[in-house]
Amino acid sequence: MLVHEKELWARGMARVAGVDEAGRGPLAGPVVAAAAILPPGLFLPGLDDSKKLSASARERICLAALNAGVEFALGVVETAVIDEINIYRASKRAMLTALKRLPKPPDFVLIDAVKLPESTLPQQAVVHGDALCLAIALASVLAKVARDRLMTCYDGIYPAYGFAKHKGYGTPEHYEALRAHGPCPLHRRSFNLGGNEEVVS
Repeated sequence: MLVHEKELWARGMARVAGVDEAGRGPLAGPVVAAAAILPPGLFLPGLDDSKKLSASARERICLAALNAGVEFALGVVETAVIDEINIYRASKRAMLTALKRLPKPPDFVLIDAVKLPESTLPQQAVVHGDALCLAIALASVLAKVARDRLMTCYDGIYPAYGFAKHKGYGTPEHYEALRAHGPCPLHRRSFNLGGNEEVVS
């Protein structure tokens, strides 16, 4: 999972940033992106695509990254903006925000499947990057942990929906809560809340 990073490090690009997002598929809540600089030589045991990891493993890796001084930044785009510009553009906006919030610009950016022509930074989109590049995998973990924590906080504001459990995804319990209570301000109107997760472009 370090093929891309090692090639860039060998070319003198020490500050390689991985970028990924969490929250494209849920019915509710923001999309969150992370940009993380993976330092050469840093080893984070168990690091992998966030979707392959348990919540406790993600939290452990996040803590290890913080303790190691990993440089990262987050970008958050809330529900109202997702509905206004669509989830694809919202995801890109979150990624661009995360990159801009890094203390120093990276030498190169590896992005999970998405190109960011709005950024002048040298970059490469890697299909299935969160499973192929450790820098992107690290960003995916940081984004997922941050979004899960946000949804847990929202659960205290909208307790009827179970956001702390399903994080806004379309589980049977979530659809049942929608039938019982209707949507709350966190729910995306650009999805069909009747049962199918279809993005309206």
